[in-house]
Amino acid sequence: METPIVDFVKNYTKSNKARLHMPGHKGVPFLGIEQADITEIKGADELYSPEGIILRSEENASALFSTQKTVYSAGGSTQSIHAMLYLAKIKSKSKTVFAARNAHKAFHYACAKLECNIHWLYPEKSSHLCSCVITQKTLTEAFEKADTLPFAVYITSPDYLGKIADIKALSAVCRQYNVPLLVDNAHGSYLAFCEKNLHPIALGADMCCDSAHKTLPVLTGGGYLHIAKDNRFGFAEHAVQAMSIFGSTSPSYLILQSLDLCNRYIDCKIKDDIKACRQKIEEIRAVMPVTDVSDEPLKITADMRCVANRDVFEKAGIEPEYSDDDFTVFMLTPQNSDGDFAKLKEAFTKMQIVKIICEEPPVIPRGVQKISVRDAIFSLSETVEIQYAVGRICAAPTVSCPPAIPIAVSGEEITPEHIELFKKYNINRISVVKE
Repeated sequence: METPIVDFVKNYTKSNKARLHMPGHKGVPFLGIEQADITEIKGADELYSPEGIILRSEENASALFSTQKTVYSAGGSTQSIHAMLYLAKIKSKSKTVFAARNAHKAFHYACAKLECNIHWLYPEKSSHLCSCVITQKTLTEAFEKADTLPFAVYITSPDYLGKIADIKALSAVCRQYNVPLLVDNAHGSYLAFCEKNLHPIALGADMCCDSAHKTLPVLTGGGYLHIAKDNRFGFAEHAVQAMSIFGSTSPSYLILQSLDLCNRYIDCKIKDDIKACRQKIEEIRAVMPVTDVSDEPLKITADMRCVANRDVFEKAGIEPEYSDDDFTVFMLTPQNSDGDFAKLKEAFTKMQIVKIICEEPPVIPRGVQKISVRDAIFSLSETVEIQYAVGRICAAPTVSCPPAIPIAVSGEEITPEHIELFKKYNINRISVVKE
């Protein structure tokens, strides 16, 4: 597969032209990557008005992901989340979005900017703040009880613990009501290239965002906005415009080259690499003395509640993606070395297991919205100790880590029930609307 962006930059660096344009480093190495860091010079195309090498590269990505249109993001999934909500909202008279409660902070901020009302969807059974599996039944009931239809349904899949939603079932409900399904697939770019295609677009989502840098060999900040092939809401026609509204006018060409080169890797190697990686992960799972609660092929989420020596990974020289008293999350890709896999496997064999002290899963308070998310986020705020927060209005969403279920959402009143959960997740200070 061709790599038009990478090829252009390589040829430019060889041309030895006088760089009398931005950026200011002029290709002189400070970090060592400056020579390949260019701007929108002649022939380099423009990310938000692509007609040349960027358009060709995005078309390559679209073919690989089997979409109607794929647009590059140099601002991660955050930029694409904003664009998805914008595209769905301008196609509808509704201002309300149905959203799974574990939405990333970027979703909250996008709703504030776009003046969206949020109807939260809660899991039937609470297990952890980082997981919020929405079922077909839950979504159907939300539609049946709604006075007016939302402009979109928004979920996060996979979630932070690696749980994958039943997107086919949720898509069927959305199609019944002619409402688009939007998926934050930040952690699941690679799912399109497993033996069984688990990517949201393949399973019925109308739009989704991927953070390519999270699970593919792409520089941090590289991502995609994907529009489904049937394009039944006409999102593809305005996708680039939507991304331009929320993106920098100086997108990183280092990130664009990284996305471009990743197309060739996907085309030539990724399926075989994922298969080999999965075999190594299965070997690790075979020796784990604890449960792996992840549904993802390349993620291990270890239930640590019965482990006495919880510092076993630190002692082994392993840095996990996330860890708390309940779970430790490991994100693995084909780019991890055999040594990485060996370290993790050995660490699991050294675990000391004790009797599980079962705690009831956290009860998620269903807060009372006192003011809109927009008004709360854009209000004057102050940070207070949690013991002084009862009765105050939450300004910034409070989560243990993104994407997770916020204990309190912007605009909700803080109650004693919130305080108990803050303590459990070691949240000692929160932002509240200034009185």
